[in-house]
Amino acid sequence: MKIIRTSIRRIVPAALLACVGVTQAGDFQIGRGIHDITGPAAEVGMLGYADLEQISSGIHTRLHARAFIIAENDNINQRVVMVSADLGMLTQSVKQGVVAKLKQKYGDLYLDANVMLSPTHTHSGPGGLSHYALTNLTSLGYIEQNYHAVVDGIVAAIDQAHQELSPGEIKINQGELYNVSVNRSDEAYQANPAAEKSRYDDNVEHSMTLLKFTKNSQDYAQWNWFPVHPVSMSSSNTLISADNKGYASYLFERDMGLDYLSKQGFVAAFAQANAGDVSPNLNLDGTGPGSTELESTQIIGQRQYDKAKALYLSASQPLGGDISYRHTFVDFSKLAVASEYSGESASSTCDAALGYAFAAGTEDGKGPDWFHEGDNSANPLFTMVTSLIAVAPDSLRECHAEKEILLATGLVEPVPWTPDVLPLQLLKIGRLAVVALPSEITTMAGRRLMATVQAELAGEVDHVVLSGLANTYAGYVSTREEYAAQHYEGGHTIFGPHTLAGYQQEFTKLARAIKQNTQVEAGPALRELADQQLTFQTGVVLDNTPIFTSFGDVHQQVNSSYGKGQTAFVSFWTGHPKNDLKTQSTYLEVQRKVAGNWQKVADDNDWETFYRWKRIDPVWGSSRAEISWNIPADAPSGEYRILHYGAYKNGWTGNIHRFTGKSKSFSVN
Repeated sequence: MKIIRTSIRRIVPAALLACVGVTQAGDFQIGRGIHDITGPAAEVGMLGYADLEQISSGIHTRLHARAFIIAENDNINQRVVMVSADLGMLTQSVKQGVVAKLKQKYGDLYLDANVMLSPTHTHSGPGGLSHYALTNLTSLGYIEQNYHAVVDGIVAAIDQAHQELSPGEIKINQGELYNVSVNRSDEAYQANPAAEKSRYDDNVEHSMTLLKFTKNSQDYAQWNWFPVHPVSMSSSNTLISADNKGYASYLFERDMGLDYLSKQGFVAAFAQANAGDVSPNLNLDGTGPGSTELESTQIIGQRQYDKAKALYLSASQPLGGDISYRHTFVDFSKLAVASEYSGESASSTCDAALGYAFAAGTEDGKGPDWFHEGDNSANPLFTMVTSLIAVAPDSLRECHAEKEILLATGLVEPVPWTPDVLPLQLLKIGRLAVVALPSEITTMAGRRLMATVQAELAGEVDHVVLSGLANTYAGYVSTREEYAAQHYEGGHTIFGPHTLAGYQQEFTKLARAIKQNTQVEAGPALRELADQQLTFQTGVVLDNTPIFTSFGDVHQQVNSSYGKGQTAFVSFWTGHPKNDLKTQSTYLEVQRKVAGNWQKVADDNDWETFYRWKRIDPVWGSSRAEISWNIPADAPSGEYRILHYGAYKNGWTGNIHRFTGKSKSFSVN
């Protein structure tokens, strides 16, 4: 895989550079696309909670990539791509893979500088996506099948957006959304200066910023930014789920008539912002506002959808203006930070390291009992163990100041366990600036960074938003005061106490380059690590069924009838989901007989369906698919059946064979 490094001059012809930064009236060229990126639905460690016991075992809702392309109407090559993907993290390897494939298809039209990839940050998707070891630990290494499902799906969504590019209108709207989030680290937040805190009405950000896309005055798509963690589903959940932001997208898209399999219809992206210390678990113990995690996911997702729909319907302000962007790579392991940003002389960032506070977990997701937030006393046993991986010298401990180092991820040989060269990207779309930050950033740190960009682009933009965790994943960013408190977020601010100041300094340079129509340096090259990946997961060896049964046979049959509000259940003998990811397809269908023909009512992406895979005999290779359908209260009365679509691997030939299982029909009254 070839790494693409570029500056603004390499992205657009020199003759077009004069157009950058010149405000133009009128509308844009817009395109949108959506594609399935659901990875292996069984026996892969999930990404987000770093819990070795959270291993995928089925699907509640599928994961999707939603792509938007926006181009200047009079200069169509001046364009940006924004992707929101239902992922826990957008790893550097995924960005490299996507850009390489786009390069093959489109030449220099889509490169690092004008393609922004961001995750919603669901914690209920399969892992193994990174080329750096830390985030692959709980998936037992790199999972190539999942990686290609994600990269290929993102590229397919961008392809669709590219094909749909045509004149359209963009309007922007903002509003306040309450009762969906709490600050899970209020003690650290309170360490910030009183004068600064007094400028805000709460310790979380309530503003939702929405872009409304229409063509010929017809509904087309929407994208919004709002900060809240998609952790309504807990670490005990092992079904793939897009969590609360995915549910919000599902509600909006279903309401507007999207067909997920044909990819035709309205696309609704619910993107992440400065949610580093923001939880949807309103009880701050991993629960709430519902009585179950499914109910909580619905409530938080519904509230985001309701606000987004209201903002969409009332949006009236044209976005207007030109498109510009700047991108650079910065080595954050040794970035000199000027005193005007750090407030201290001779400041710099540090080689990456995780603190003991990181291991303590968060208020709504506690770690082991022997780690505690705010307690920086080192444990000699753990220090000795982690020193076998990488020794943290005194100079590194001094650099990290208040943080007691647990693991120096940046000093692991021969390759660090976390990326050190980070992509920084700033998009200007009309009167909106999008700060693409490769980290999770706390509420107050995000406010400071947005204010920095807003001040530099005064007169150029009216709105500044943060796209968190964009283009790679590099831990957290806290304010200097929050860092000193060493709660989870400070312990996970891997480049030390001046990380935020470093971001403010470097994004100022990008904003200044946009305003002055100047170039920025491409920065250092990224590592090529694709051929150095290890996995400790075995593939599917074979699938079998018990004697006298066949694949697709029913193990437990449905009842003859159900009432509305009840759950229909059926199980089938099946093969391993890794044999066929059913991309842009489904492992199940609920069908209703209408005028003598069976018509699909729901599939494995619908909220009321659950596909669970269960291994029965690991030696013989037998397994079952368990399918549940929570019958909606408004389901039409009639005759129904449930189908299972599976695939099995022949142990002798290695060939994959697909099959269909059918339940008997049942009535819903």
